[in-house]
Amino acid sequence: MVGQASAWVESPLQMLCAVEAHHAGLLGPVTTVVPRAGLRALKATRAELRSLGAPDGLVLADPRERMPRRVLAVGDAFSGRVQVRWLASWPGRVVIVDDGLATLRLLELLAAGPSRPLLRARAEPSAPRAALGLAAALRLRLSRVSVFTALDVDDKLAEAVRAAGVELVRHDFAWLRAQPPSPYGPDERTVVLGTSLVRNGLVHRGRYLRWLTDLAAREPLAYYPHRREDPVDVALIGELPGVTVHDAGAPAELTLRGLRPDQRVLSLPSTAVTSLRVLLGPRGVAVEPVDVPDDWWTSRAAPALRSHLTGVPG
Repeated sequence: MVGQASAWVESPLQMLCAVEAHHAGLLGPVTTVVPRAGLRALKATRAELRSLGAPDGLVLADPRERMPRRVLAVGDAFSGRVQVRWLASWPGRVVIVDDGLATLRLLELLAAGPSRPLLRARAEPSAPRAALGLAAALRLRLSRVSVFTALDVDDKLAEAVRAAGVELVRHDFAWLRAQPPSPYGPDERTVVLGTSLVRNGLVHRGRYLRWLTDLAAREPLAYYPHRREDPVDVALIGELPGVTVHDAGAPAELTLRGLRPDQRVLSLPSTAVTSLRVLLGPRGVAVEPVDVPDDWWTSRAAPALRSHLTGVPG
């Protein structure tokens, strides 16, 4: 079909932002969003989006194990399979939709020029993987690249990105903000967003659990696990007095959009703070970032990595 585009998504936020990119007209009149197979959170997000009614011209396809041959939009520019697909295709237009903190890392690398391989912040790549990341960076130089994000990007970085020939397109979840509030929000006044920092070995589990215990001693908590949180940790958190664990499922931007003005959201450093402020700020809901105390960090969290993780706009 003329004007039809495909978007390959591997996380709930990527799926939501692909819908927003279509709604904004960035992908053309017809877009098929293809989720990667085998990810439960993507199934939950797809079901929630379908219940809202997709924008005109947008199709939420069944999950697939393999990427479509021709893909216009992707969410994870650091994915090996995405980079291989770029190298196997003719240079053309590429749209990269928001994927949280990884998007800021990507913008920094794009601004630095094609000599910087596209690798994740904590990556310790083999020589072949580093070569793939470098080849992908060079291939993007030959393409017309747009990055579609709701994050706050400081003026200096935005200027450097545009100077590198990359189109930076900002959005504010216009489609989602136009949808009715979710009727399934928690009753608790305080909502805590889970984190992957413990599972990644960057924050001490004991200190994080103690913080939650102290919070719950003062008031009941609704806890929404991070999709990459260790199930064992989630089970431990669910046993804490005063804590109710809710199914992670769809991203917080979808599940928490109906919070009341008397409720608040607490989160360790996360780009969800920015997006939830966009969505919940007009409703009078406070979204509060929580600084990570120095003694929470493990030896695996090098100073440069701490700075990257805590440099989230908010």
